[in-house]
Amino acid sequence: MKILLWGALCLLLAGPLYAQDTTRVMAPTAADSLLTELFDSSSTAQPLQPERMVFTQRAFWGEKGLLRLTGLAPLTTESRQKELKLRRTMLVSHQVLGFVTLAGFIAQGILGANLYNAKGNDYTRLRNAHEAVGTAVNISYATTALLSLTAPPPILGKRQRGLNSIKLHKYLAIVHLTGMIATNILAKQIQHNYELKPYHRAAAYTTFGAFAAAMIVIKF
Repeated sequence: MKILLWGALCLLLAGPLYAQDTTRVMAPTAADSLLTELFDSSSTAQPLQPERMVFTQRAFWGEKGLLRLTGLAPLTTESRQKELKLRRTMLVSHQVLGFVTLAGFIAQGILGANLYNAKGNDYTRLRNAHEAVGTAVNISYATTALLSLTAPPPILGKRQRGLNSIKLHKYLAIVHLTGMIATNILAKQIQHNYELKPYHRAAAYTTFGAFAAAMIVIKF
């Protein structure tokens, strides 16, 4: 009799534990989701997006951003899940176009170097080619930048302290963006003042070096 009573008591005590274990095993997981943190039951009050965003991201994806106000991208868990997939696609495209732009920089540098010593018909031909490639590079460069600046914000996470590849990529982006603007401004002024050629070339080489370094640090 005592054995039966002890057995029943053990079953009563083990019942809740077994139920907890079963719930834990059977609970749905979000391992395959890009929003794992958002499905964590222990963080129901966790914001759906970071507070700090680039101003272009905030203009589109902030709580009062264009896509939120128009209802095209409501700030919900499901919507954020789709946004992170879109973010990945946009950043992959950003990298691909980055290499296309880098190739354009190389072609532009070769044409520019030959243009400095060209004369007559060769000068006209190289100048036209230089301007055409320059236009293409400006378009690809601007598209590459916009893909990064307008991508949906990432999920919440701990910010890494110190210098890392992402931060270095951003610092180099400031350098090559400044150089890109300077190169285009000087290119227009050279027509009226040929003494600006060395400065134009220096700005172009600085832009190329910073852009190439930015591609390297983010890729490797």
